Amino acid sequence: MRNRKTTWRENTHMNCRMFLRINIIGITIFLLSTLILGSDMLKKNKIEIEEMTVMEMQDAMKSGKTTSKQLVEAYLERIKKIDKKLNSIIEVNPDAIAIAEQMDKERAAGKIRSMMHGIPVVIKDNIDTADKMKTTAGSLALMDAPTPKQDAFVVQKLREAGAVLIGKTNLSEWANFRSENSSSGWSGRGGQTRNPYILDRSPCGSSSGSGVAAAANLTAVAVGTETDGSVVCPSSINGIVGIKPTLGLVSRSGIIPIAHSQDTAGPMARTVSDAVVLLNAMVGVDSKDSITSQFSNKGEKDYTKFLNKDGLKGKRIGVVRQYFGRNSSLDALMEENLKKLEKAGAILVDVEFPHFRDFGDDEYEVLLFEFKEDLNKYLAERGGKYDSLEKLIEFNKQNADKSMPYFKQEIFEKAQEKSDLNDAGYKLALMTSKTLTQAKGIDLVMDKHKLDALVAPSNSQSWLIDLISGDNPRQYVGSSSLAAVSGYPNITVPSGFLNKLPIGISFFGRAFSEPTLIEIAYSWEQLSKARRKPKFLETYK
Repeated sequence: MRNRKTTWRENTHMNCRMFLRINIIGITIFLLSTLILGSDMLKKNKIEIEEMTVMEMQDAMKSGKTTSKQLVEAYLERIKKIDKKLNSIIEVNPDAIAIAEQMDKERAAGKIRSMMHGIPVVIKDNIDTADKMKTTAGSLALMDAPTPKQDAFVVQKLREAGAVLIGKTNLSEWANFRSENSSSGWSGRGGQTRNPYILDRSPCGSSSGSGVAAAANLTAVAVGTETDGSVVCPSSINGIVGIKPTLGLVSRSGIIPIAHSQDTAGPMARTVSDAVVLLNAMVGVDSKDSITSQFSNKGEKDYTKFLNKDGLKGKRIGVVRQYFGRNSSLDALMEENLKKLEKAGAILVDVEFPHFRDFGDDEYEVLLFEFKEDLNKYLAERGGKYDSLEKLIEFNKQNADKSMPYFKQEIFEKAQEKSDLNDAGYKLALMTSKTLTQAKGIDLVMDKHKLDALVAPSNSQSWLIDLISGDNPRQYVGSSSLAAVSGYPNITVPSGFLNKLPIGISFFGRAFSEPTLIEIAYSWEQLSKARRKPKFLETYK
Protein backbone atom coordinates (compact mmCIF):
# COMPACT_ATOMS: atom_id res chain seq x y z
CA MET A 1 0.00 0.00 0.00
CA ARG A 2 1.38 3.38 -1.04
CA ASN A 3 2.07 6.08 1.53
CA ARG A 4 -0.88 8.51 1.56
CA LYS A 5 1.42 11.46 2.25
CA THR A 6 3.55 10.54 -0.72
CA THR A 7 0.45 10.02 -2.87
CA TRP A 8 -0.93 13.39 -1.83
CA ARG A 9 2.38 15.03 -2.70
CA GLU A 10 2.46 13.20 -6.01
CA ASN A 11 -1.10 14.23 -6.76
CA THR A 12 -0.33 17.79 -5.72
CA HIS A 13 2.73 17.94 -7.97
CA MET A 14 0.77 16.32 -10.78
CA ASN A 15 -2.08 18.81 -10.37
CA CYS A 16 0.39 21.72 -10.31
CA ARG A 17 2.10 20.41 -13.42
CA MET A 18 -1.26 19.97 -15.15
CA PHE A 19 -2.34 23.47 -14.04
CA LEU A 20 0.87 25.00 -15.31
CA ARG A 21 0.66 23.03 -18.56
CA ILE A 22 -2.96 24.09 -19.12
CA ASN A 23 -2.14 27.71 -18.31
CA ILE A 24 0.91 27.72 -20.57
CA ILE A 25 -1.20 26.28 -23.41
CA GLY A 26 -3.93 28.82 -22.68
CA ILE A 27 -1.52 31.72 -22.57
CA THR A 28 0.12 30.52 -25.79
CA ILE A 29 -3.25 30.23 -27.53
CA PHE A 30 -4.21 33.68 -26.20
CA LEU A 31 -0.97 35.25 -27.38
CA LEU A 32 -1.17 33.58 -30.78
CA SER A 33 -4.80 34.60 -31.24
CA THR A 34 -3.97 38.13 -30.12
CA LEU A 35 -1.10 38.32 -32.58
CA ILE A 36 -3.26 36.96 -35.40
CA LEU A 37 -6.22 39.19 -34.58
CA GLY A 38 -3.89 42.12 -33.98
CA SER A 39 -2.24 41.52 -37.34
CA ASP A 40 -5.66 41.43 -39.02
CA MET A 41 -6.65 44.61 -37.21
CA LEU A 42 -3.45 46.30 -38.31
CA LYS A 43 -4.13 45.25 -41.87
CA LYS A 44 -7.66 46.58 -41.60
CA ASN A 45 -6.54 49.84 -40.04
CA LYS A 46 -3.53 50.32 -42.34
CA ILE A 47 -4.37 53.08 -44.75
CA GLU A 48 -4.48 52.12 -48.43
CA ILE A 49 -2.97 55.08 -50.22
CA GLU A 50 -3.17 53.83 -53.82
CA GLU A 51 -5.53 56.07 -55.82
CA MET A 52 -6.65 57.78 -52.60
CA THR A 53 -7.95 61.28 -53.25
CA VAL A 54 -7.28 64.38 -51.18
CA MET A 55 -10.92 64.42 -50.03
CA GLU A 56 -10.67 60.78 -48.94
CA MET A 57 -7.50 61.58 -47.00
CA GLN A 58 -9.20 64.50 -45.30
CA ASP A 59 -12.19 62.32 -44.38
CA ALA A 60 -9.87 59.61 -43.01
CA MET A 61 -7.95 62.12 -40.89
CA LYS A 62 -11.16 63.75 -39.67
CA SER A 63 -12.64 60.40 -38.59
CA GLY A 64 -9.43 59.29 -36.88
CA LYS A 65 -8.79 56.40 -39.27
CA THR A 66 -5.41 57.84 -40.10
CA THR A 67 -3.15 60.80 -39.45
CA SER A 68 -0.96 62.99 -41.59
CA LYS A 69 2.06 61.26 -40.07
CA GLN A 70 0.72 57.85 -41.11
CA LEU A 71 0.01 59.09 -44.63
CA VAL A 72 3.50 60.52 -44.94
CA GLU A 73 5.07 57.34 -43.60
CA ALA A 74 3.03 55.25 -46.06
CA TYR A 75 4.17 57.35 -49.01
CA LEU A 76 7.80 57.34 -47.87
CA GLU A 77 7.63 53.56 -47.53
CA ARG A 78 6.15 53.26 -51.02
CA ILE A 79 8.84 55.56 -52.45
CA LYS A 80 11.51 53.37 -50.86
CA LYS A 81 9.89 50.24 -52.25
CA ILE A 82 8.87 51.31 -55.76
CA ASP A 83 10.87 54.32 -56.87
CA LYS A 84 13.97 52.24 -57.56
CA LYS A 85 12.21 51.26 -60.80
CA LEU A 86 11.12 54.80 -61.65
CA ASN A 87 13.75 57.23 -60.37
CA SER A 88 11.16 59.98 -59.93
CA ILE A 89 12.13 61.29 -56.48
CA ILE A 90 15.46 63.10 -56.44
CA GLU A 91 15.44 63.74 -52.69
CA VAL A 92 13.27 62.95 -49.67
CA ASN A 93 12.56 65.66 -47.10
CA PRO A 94 14.18 64.66 -43.77
CA ASP A 95 11.70 66.90 -41.95
CA ALA A 96 8.57 65.46 -43.55
CA ILE A 97 7.44 63.36 -40.57
CA ALA A 98 8.04 66.20 -38.11
CA ILE A 99 5.98 68.55 -40.27
CA ALA A 100 3.19 65.96 -40.46
CA GLU A 101 3.23 65.58 -36.67
CA GLN A 102 2.80 69.33 -36.31
CA MET A 103 -0.17 69.25 -38.71
CA ASP A 104 -1.69 66.44 -36.62
CA LYS A 105 -1.28 68.49 -33.44
CA GLU A 106 -3.02 71.43 -35.07
CA ARG A 107 -5.87 69.18 -36.24
CA ALA A 108 -6.26 67.78 -32.74
CA ALA A 109 -6.50 71.35 -31.46
CA GLY A 110 -9.26 72.10 -33.96
CA LYS A 111 -7.16 74.06 -36.45
CA ILE A 112 -7.59 73.02 -40.10
CA ARG A 113 -5.71 75.35 -42.43
CA SER A 114 -7.23 74.24 -45.73
CA MET A 115 -8.11 71.18 -47.81
CA MET A 116 -4.35 70.63 -48.14
CA HIS A 117 -3.86 70.38 -44.36
CA GLY A 118 -1.64 67.36 -43.68
CA ILE A 119 -1.61 66.27 -47.34
CA PRO A 120 1.70 64.94 -48.74
CA VAL A 121 3.04 66.77 -51.80
CA VAL A 122 6.21 66.64 -53.89
CA ILE A 123 7.68 69.55 -55.83
CA LYS A 124 10.00 69.79 -58.82
CA ASP A 125 13.70 70.29 -58.10
CA ASN A 126 13.77 73.73 -59.70
CA ILE A 127 11.60 75.26 -56.96
CA ASP A 128 13.41 76.91 -54.06
CA THR A 129 13.05 75.58 -50.53
CA ALA A 130 14.87 77.16 -47.61
CA ASP A 131 15.18 73.85 -45.76
CA LYS A 132 17.43 70.78 -45.68
CA MET A 133 16.65 69.86 -49.29
CA LYS A 134 18.69 71.09 -52.24
CA THR A 135 17.43 73.09 -55.22
CA THR A 136 19.51 72.17 -58.28
CA ALA A 137 17.35 71.92 -61.44
CA GLY A 138 18.95 68.48 -61.66
CA SER A 139 22.38 69.99 -62.31
CA LEU A 140 25.57 68.84 -60.62
CA ALA A 141 26.78 72.44 -60.78
CA LEU A 142 24.28 73.51 -58.10
CA MET A 143 24.85 70.61 -55.70
CA ASP A 144 26.98 72.82 -53.43
CA ALA A 145 25.20 76.10 -54.16
CA PRO A 146 23.99 78.11 -51.15
CA THR A 147 20.60 77.13 -49.80
CA PRO A 148 17.98 79.60 -51.09
CA LYS A 149 17.43 82.43 -48.61
CA GLN A 150 13.69 81.76 -48.56
CA ASP A 151 11.08 79.43 -49.96
CA ALA A 152 9.68 80.11 -53.40
CA PHE A 153 6.37 81.96 -53.05
CA VAL A 154 4.45 78.88 -54.18
CA VAL A 155 6.17 76.84 -51.46
CA GLN A 156 5.26 79.48 -48.88
CA LYS A 157 1.65 79.16 -49.99
CA LEU A 158 1.75 75.38 -49.71
CA ARG A 159 3.22 75.48 -46.21
CA GLU A 160 0.62 78.07 -45.15
CA ALA A 161 -2.08 75.74 -46.46
CA GLY A 162 -0.75 72.93 -44.25
CA ALA A 163 0.70 70.76 -47.03
CA VAL A 164 3.56 68.42 -46.10
CA LEU A 165 6.49 68.54 -48.53
CA ILE A 166 7.77 64.97 -48.60
CA GLY A 167 10.37 65.40 -51.31
CA LYS A 168 11.59 66.87 -54.56
CA THR A 169 11.25 65.29 -57.97
CA ASN A 170 13.68 64.55 -60.75
CA LEU A 171 13.32 66.50 -63.98
CA SER A 172 14.80 67.03 -67.39
CA GLU A 173 17.94 68.93 -66.38
CA TRP A 174 17.53 72.72 -66.44
CA ALA A 175 13.85 72.11 -67.26
CA ASN A 176 14.89 70.60 -70.63
CA PHE A 177 16.62 73.76 -71.82
CA ARG A 178 20.23 72.65 -72.14
CA SER A 179 20.40 70.55 -75.29
CA GLU A 180 18.31 70.01 -78.42
CA ASN A 181 19.12 66.27 -78.21
CA SER A 182 18.21 65.69 -74.56
CA SER A 183 16.35 62.72 -73.12
CA SER A 184 13.23 63.77 -71.20
CA GLY A 185 13.52 62.97 -67.53
CA TRP A 186 17.33 62.77 -67.42
CA SER A 187 19.43 64.96 -65.18
CA GLY A 188 23.05 64.78 -64.12
CA ARG A 189 21.99 64.70 -60.49
CA GLY A 190 19.03 62.35 -60.72
CA GLY A 191 19.64 60.08 -63.72
CA GLN A 192 16.82 58.87 -65.97
CA THR A 193 13.19 58.91 -64.82
CA ARG A 194 11.01 56.16 -66.32
CA ASN A 195 7.39 55.88 -67.40
CA PRO A 196 5.44 53.82 -64.81
CA TYR A 197 3.24 52.19 -67.45
CA ILE A 198 6.11 50.80 -69.51
CA LEU A 199 9.50 51.36 -67.95
CA ASP A 200 11.52 51.67 -71.15
CA ARG A 201 9.25 54.48 -72.39
CA SER A 202 9.78 58.19 -71.86
CA PRO A 203 8.02 60.01 -69.00
CA CYS A 204 8.14 63.23 -71.06
CA GLY A 205 9.41 66.40 -69.47
CA SER A 206 10.50 68.53 -68.01
CA SER A 207 8.32 67.84 -64.94
CA SER A 208 8.99 64.14 -65.42
CA GLY A 209 9.41 63.18 -61.79
CA SER A 210 6.31 65.05 -60.69
CA GLY A 211 4.20 63.30 -63.33
CA VAL A 212 5.58 59.85 -62.56
CA ALA A 213 5.38 60.24 -58.77
CA ALA A 214 1.71 61.22 -58.90
CA ALA A 215 0.87 58.50 -61.43
CA ALA A 216 2.62 55.78 -59.40
CA ASN A 217 0.97 56.84 -56.11
CA LEU A 218 4.24 57.98 -54.55
CA THR A 219 2.54 61.21 -53.48
CA ALA A 220 -0.94 62.60 -53.07
CA VAL A 221 -0.30 65.51 -55.45
CA ALA A 222 2.69 67.11 -57.18
CA VAL A 223 3.86 70.49 -58.41
CA GLY A 224 5.50 70.91 -61.81
CA THR A 225 6.56 73.87 -63.90
CA GLU A 226 5.97 74.67 -67.55
CA THR A 227 7.42 76.92 -70.20
CA ASP A 228 5.98 74.93 -73.11
CA GLY A 229 4.50 71.52 -72.37
CA SER A 230 6.40 70.69 -69.20
CA VAL A 231 3.26 70.24 -67.07
CA VAL A 232 0.89 69.10 -69.82
CA CYS A 233 3.13 66.51 -71.51
CA PRO A 234 4.36 64.58 -68.44
CA SER A 235 0.83 64.68 -67.03
CA SER A 236 -0.79 63.25 -70.14
CA ILE A 237 1.95 60.72 -70.89
CA ASN A 238 1.86 59.43 -67.31
CA GLY A 239 -1.93 59.18 -67.18
CA ILE A 240 -2.77 62.01 -64.79
CA VAL A 241 -4.34 65.48 -64.73
CA GLY A 242 -2.21 68.57 -65.23
CA ILE A 243 -3.21 72.23 -65.05
CA LYS A 244 -1.04 74.85 -66.76
CA PRO A 245 -2.49 78.07 -65.31
CA THR A 246 -2.79 81.46 -66.96
CA LEU A 247 0.49 83.36 -66.72
CA GLY A 248 0.19 85.47 -63.57
CA LEU A 249 -2.11 83.19 -61.59
CA VAL A 250 0.83 81.51 -59.83
CA SER A 251 3.98 83.36 -58.77
CA ARG A 252 7.27 82.68 -60.52
CA SER A 253 9.53 84.02 -57.75
CA GLY A 254 11.90 81.44 -56.33
CA ILE A 255 11.60 79.14 -59.34
CA ILE A 256 14.72 78.57 -61.46
CA PRO A 257 13.64 80.22 -64.71
CA ILE A 258 13.64 79.63 -68.41
CA ALA A 259 11.58 82.56 -69.62
CA HIS A 260 9.40 85.01 -67.68
CA SER A 261 7.01 85.49 -70.62
CA GLN A 262 5.91 81.82 -70.43
CA ASP A 263 7.05 80.25 -67.13
CA THR A 264 4.51 79.08 -64.57
CA ALA A 265 4.15 76.39 -61.93
CA GLY A 266 1.13 74.10 -62.12
CA PRO A 267 -0.61 71.30 -60.17
CA MET A 268 -0.36 67.64 -61.21
CA ALA A 269 -2.63 64.97 -59.72
CA ARG A 270 -4.56 61.78 -60.40
CA THR A 271 -7.93 63.55 -60.46
CA VAL A 272 -9.26 66.92 -61.55
CA SER A 273 -10.57 67.65 -58.05
CA ASP A 274 -7.17 66.99 -56.47
CA ALA A 275 -5.44 69.21 -59.03
CA VAL A 276 -7.95 71.98 -58.31
CA VAL A 277 -7.49 71.70 -54.54
CA LEU A 278 -3.75 72.03 -55.07
CA LEU A 279 -4.29 74.97 -57.43
CA ASN A 280 -6.24 76.76 -54.68
CA ALA A 281 -3.20 76.45 -52.42
CA MET A 282 -0.81 77.81 -55.07
CA VAL A 283 -2.49 80.95 -56.41
CA GLY A 284 -2.16 84.44 -54.99
CA VAL A 285 -0.56 87.87 -55.23
CA ASP A 286 3.20 87.99 -54.68
CA SER A 287 4.85 91.37 -54.11
CA LYS A 288 8.02 89.98 -55.71
CA ASP A 289 6.25 89.03 -58.93
CA SER A 290 4.25 91.97 -60.26
CA ILE A 291 2.41 89.92 -62.88
CA THR A 292 0.46 88.21 -60.07
CA SER A 293 -1.33 91.49 -59.33
CA GLN A 294 -3.75 90.41 -62.08
CA PHE A 295 -4.98 87.69 -59.73
CA SER A 296 -6.70 90.27 -57.53
CA ASN A 297 -9.48 90.95 -60.04
CA LYS A 298 -9.23 88.05 -62.48
CA GLY A 299 -8.47 85.03 -60.29
CA GLU A 300 -10.73 82.98 -58.00
CA LYS A 301 -10.28 82.28 -54.31
CA ASP A 302 -11.87 78.84 -54.60
CA TYR A 303 -11.76 76.90 -57.85
CA THR A 304 -13.44 73.83 -56.35
CA LYS A 305 -16.85 75.44 -56.86
CA PHE A 306 -16.41 74.79 -60.58
CA LEU A 307 -16.23 71.00 -60.16
CA ASN A 308 -19.50 70.51 -62.01
CA LYS A 309 -20.47 67.04 -63.29
CA ASP A 310 -22.71 68.62 -65.89
CA GLY A 311 -20.03 71.07 -66.97
CA LEU A 312 -20.10 69.94 -70.60
CA LYS A 313 -23.75 70.75 -71.21
CA GLY A 314 -24.17 73.61 -73.65
CA LYS A 315 -20.43 74.34 -73.88
CA ARG A 316 -19.24 75.36 -77.35
CA ILE A 317 -15.88 73.68 -77.86
CA GLY A 318 -13.61 74.18 -80.87
CA VAL A 319 -11.93 71.03 -82.19
CA VAL A 320 -8.45 72.02 -83.42
CA ARG A 321 -8.31 69.81 -86.51
CA GLN A 322 -4.73 70.80 -87.31
CA TYR A 323 -3.62 68.31 -84.64
CA PHE A 324 -5.30 65.48 -86.53
CA GLY A 325 -4.06 63.52 -89.55
CA ARG A 326 -0.58 62.65 -88.29
CA ASN A 327 -1.32 59.55 -86.22
CA SER A 328 -4.23 57.34 -87.32
CA SER A 329 -4.54 55.45 -84.02
CA LEU A 330 -4.64 58.70 -82.09
CA ASP A 331 -7.19 60.15 -84.51
CA ALA A 332 -9.48 57.13 -84.01
CA LEU A 333 -9.31 57.43 -80.22
CA MET A 334 -9.96 61.16 -80.36
CA GLU A 335 -12.99 60.71 -82.62
CA GLU A 336 -14.47 58.33 -80.03
CA ASN A 337 -13.84 60.93 -77.33
CA LEU A 338 -15.43 63.70 -79.39
CA LYS A 339 -18.60 61.62 -79.75
CA LYS A 340 -18.73 61.21 -75.97
CA LEU A 341 -18.33 64.97 -75.52
CA GLU A 342 -21.30 65.56 -77.83
CA LYS A 343 -23.43 62.98 -76.01
CA ALA A 344 -22.69 64.83 -72.78
CA GLY A 345 -24.16 67.99 -74.25
CA ALA A 346 -21.13 69.77 -75.70
CA ILE A 347 -21.50 71.59 -79.02
CA LEU A 348 -18.42 70.84 -81.13
CA VAL A 349 -17.15 73.13 -83.87
CA ASP A 350 -14.20 72.29 -86.14
CA VAL A 351 -11.69 75.16 -86.16
CA GLU A 352 -8.37 76.04 -87.72
CA PHE A 353 -5.72 78.54 -86.66
CA PRO A 354 -4.49 80.87 -89.41
CA HIS A 355 -0.95 81.02 -87.97
CA PHE A 356 -0.79 77.49 -86.59
CA ARG A 357 2.91 76.91 -87.34
CA ASP A 358 4.12 80.47 -87.75
CA PHE A 359 5.32 81.32 -84.24
CA GLY A 360 7.74 78.51 -83.32
CA ASP A 361 10.94 80.23 -84.40
CA ASP A 362 9.96 83.44 -82.65
CA GLU A 363 9.13 81.55 -79.47
CA TYR A 364 12.54 79.87 -79.45
CA GLU A 365 14.28 83.22 -79.98
CA VAL A 366 12.37 84.71 -77.04
CA LEU A 367 13.29 81.77 -74.80
CA LEU A 368 16.99 82.06 -75.62
CA PHE A 369 17.08 85.78 -74.78
CA GLU A 370 14.99 85.49 -71.61
CA PHE A 371 16.80 82.39 -70.40
CA LYS A 372 20.15 84.19 -70.35
CA GLU A 373 18.68 87.27 -68.69
CA ASP A 374 16.46 85.48 -66.15
CA LEU A 375 18.90 82.72 -65.21
CA ASN A 376 21.79 85.12 -64.68
CA LYS A 377 19.60 87.19 -62.38
CA TYR A 378 18.50 84.11 -60.41
CA LEU A 379 22.04 82.74 -60.08
CA ALA A 380 23.48 86.09 -59.02
CA GLU A 381 20.89 86.42 -56.25
CA ARG A 382 21.39 82.81 -55.17
CA GLY A 383 25.18 83.15 -55.06
CA GLY A 384 27.79 80.44 -55.07
CA LYS A 385 30.63 79.41 -57.34
CA TYR A 386 28.55 79.08 -60.51
CA ASP A 387 26.61 82.32 -60.50
CA SER A 388 26.17 82.88 -64.26
CA LEU A 389 25.25 81.01 -67.41
CA GLU A 390 28.82 81.46 -68.65
CA LYS A 391 30.19 79.71 -65.57
CA LEU A 392 27.67 76.88 -65.91
CA ILE A 393 28.83 76.29 -69.47
CA GLU A 394 32.42 76.10 -68.25
CA PHE A 395 31.46 73.72 -65.43
CA ASN A 396 29.81 71.36 -67.91
CA LYS A 397 32.90 71.39 -70.12
CA GLN A 398 35.18 70.61 -67.19
CA ASN A 399 32.86 67.87 -65.91
CA ALA A 400 31.64 66.54 -69.26
CA ASP A 401 31.97 62.88 -68.24
CA LYS A 402 29.33 63.37 -65.54
CA SER A 403 27.35 66.36 -66.76
CA MET A 404 27.27 65.59 -70.48
CA PRO A 405 27.69 61.82 -70.93
CA TYR A 406 24.83 61.58 -73.43
CA PHE A 407 24.05 65.03 -74.82
CA LYS A 408 25.70 68.44 -74.88
CA GLN A 409 24.69 72.05 -74.13
CA GLU A 410 23.87 73.66 -77.48
CA ILE A 411 20.96 75.64 -76.03
CA PHE A 412 23.15 77.03 -73.24
CA GLU A 413 25.71 78.14 -75.80
CA LYS A 414 23.13 79.73 -78.11
CA ALA A 415 21.58 81.63 -75.19
CA GLN A 416 24.98 82.84 -74.02
CA GLU A 417 25.54 84.47 -77.43
CA LYS A 418 22.42 86.64 -77.07
CA SER A 419 22.50 90.26 -75.96
CA ASP A 420 20.14 91.81 -73.40
CA LEU A 421 16.37 92.35 -73.60
CA ASN A 422 16.77 95.74 -75.25
CA ASP A 423 17.70 93.92 -78.43
CA ALA A 424 15.34 94.78 -81.31
CA GLY A 425 15.30 91.17 -82.49
CA TYR A 426 14.09 89.99 -79.11
CA LYS A 427 11.36 92.62 -78.92
CA LEU A 428 10.10 91.76 -82.39
CA ALA A 429 10.10 88.02 -81.67
CA LEU A 430 8.20 88.54 -78.40
CA MET A 431 5.58 90.75 -80.04
CA THR A 432 5.17 88.34 -82.98
CA SER A 433 4.85 85.18 -80.89
CA LYS A 434 2.33 86.76 -78.52
CA THR A 435 0.26 88.33 -81.31
CA LEU A 436 0.07 85.12 -83.37
CA THR A 437 -1.06 83.05 -80.36
CA GLN A 438 -3.29 85.64 -78.65
CA ALA A 439 -5.04 88.30 -80.79
CA LYS A 440 -4.48 86.41 -84.04
CA GLY A 441 -4.64 83.01 -82.40
CA ILE A 442 -6.77 81.77 -79.50
CA ASP A 443 -8.77 84.99 -79.04
CA LEU A 444 -9.44 85.28 -82.78
CA VAL A 445 -10.68 81.71 -83.20
CA MET A 446 -12.77 81.75 -80.04
CA ASP A 447 -14.40 85.08 -80.95
CA LYS A 448 -15.13 83.94 -84.49
CA HIS A 449 -16.91 80.74 -83.38
CA LYS A 450 -18.24 82.02 -80.03
CA LEU A 451 -16.42 79.29 -78.14
CA ASP A 452 -16.09 78.45 -74.47
CA ALA A 453 -12.94 76.36 -74.96
CA LEU A 454 -10.75 74.51 -77.44
CA VAL A 455 -9.94 70.80 -77.48
CA ALA A 456 -7.06 68.77 -78.90
CA PRO A 457 -5.15 65.57 -78.14
CA SER A 458 -2.59 66.29 -75.44
CA ASN A 459 -0.18 63.72 -76.80
CA SER A 460 0.30 60.59 -78.81
CA GLN A 461 1.81 57.49 -77.20
CA SER A 462 5.17 57.79 -75.47
CA TRP A 463 8.41 56.87 -77.23
CA LEU A 464 11.33 54.64 -76.24
CA ILE A 465 13.92 56.21 -73.97
CA ASP A 466 17.06 56.89 -76.01
CA LEU A 467 19.93 58.47 -74.12
CA ILE A 468 22.13 58.55 -77.22
CA SER A 469 19.80 60.12 -79.78
CA GLY A 470 17.52 61.88 -77.30
CA ASP A 471 13.79 62.47 -77.74
CA ASN A 472 12.92 61.72 -81.33
CA PRO A 473 9.34 60.38 -81.43
CA ARG A 474 7.89 59.49 -84.81
CA GLN A 475 4.44 60.78 -85.71
CA TYR A 476 4.31 62.44 -82.30
CA VAL A 477 1.49 64.87 -81.60
CA GLY A 478 1.65 67.48 -78.83
CA SER A 479 -0.70 70.44 -78.46
CA SER A 480 0.84 72.53 -75.68
CA SER A 481 2.36 75.44 -77.63
CA LEU A 482 -0.68 77.63 -78.37
CA ALA A 483 -1.58 77.91 -74.69
CA ALA A 484 2.05 78.03 -73.56
CA VAL A 485 3.22 80.84 -75.82
CA SER A 486 0.06 82.90 -75.34
CA GLY A 487 0.28 82.43 -71.56
CA TYR A 488 -3.28 81.06 -71.49
CA PRO A 489 -4.59 78.13 -69.40
CA ASN A 490 -4.53 74.48 -70.43
CA ILE A 491 -5.84 71.37 -68.65
CA THR A 492 -5.03 67.81 -69.69
CA VAL A 493 -7.18 64.89 -68.51
CA PRO A 494 -6.76 61.13 -69.12
CA SER A 495 -8.76 60.05 -72.17
CA GLY A 496 -7.74 56.50 -73.02
CA PHE A 497 -4.86 54.22 -73.97
CA LEU A 498 -2.91 53.27 -77.07
CA ASN A 499 -0.62 50.24 -76.85
CA LYS A 500 -0.97 50.18 -73.05
CA LEU A 501 0.20 53.81 -72.84
CA PRO A 502 -1.95 56.72 -71.56
CA ILE A 503 -3.34 59.39 -73.85
CA GLY A 504 -4.57 62.75 -72.57
CA ILE A 505 -7.08 65.23 -73.93
CA SER A 506 -6.42 68.97 -73.57
CA PHE A 507 -8.94 71.73 -72.97
CA PHE A 508 -7.56 75.27 -73.32
CA GLY A 509 -8.89 78.76 -73.84
CA ARG A 510 -8.70 82.48 -73.05
CA ALA A 511 -6.69 84.08 -70.29
CA PHE A 512 -8.12 83.38 -66.82
CA SER A 513 -10.75 80.97 -68.18
CA GLU A 514 -9.79 78.34 -65.56
CA PRO A 515 -13.36 78.18 -64.17
CA THR A 516 -14.80 77.15 -67.55
CA LEU A 517 -11.96 74.72 -68.28
CA ILE A 518 -12.31 73.11 -64.85
CA GLU A 519 -16.04 72.58 -65.43
CA ILE A 520 -15.33 70.92 -68.78
CA ALA A 521 -12.39 68.87 -67.53
CA TYR A 522 -14.19 67.59 -64.44
CA SER A 523 -17.30 66.70 -66.41
CA TRP A 524 -15.16 64.85 -68.96
CA GLU A 525 -13.31 62.97 -66.23
CA GLN A 526 -16.57 61.80 -64.59
CA LEU A 527 -17.84 60.70 -67.99
CA SER A 528 -14.76 58.95 -69.32
CA LYS A 529 -13.30 57.36 -66.16
CA ALA A 530 -10.15 56.81 -68.22
CA ARG A 531 -7.56 56.86 -65.41
CA ARG A 532 -5.94 53.46 -64.71
CA LYS A 533 -3.15 52.55 -62.32
CA PRO A 534 0.22 51.81 -63.95
CA LYS A 535 1.49 48.21 -63.98
CA PHE A 536 5.22 48.94 -64.24
CA LEU A 537 5.70 46.73 -67.31
CA GLU A 538 9.35 46.25 -68.24
CA THR A 539 8.65 46.66 -71.95
CA TYR A 540 5.75 46.53 -74.40
CA LYS A 541 4.63 43.01 -75.28
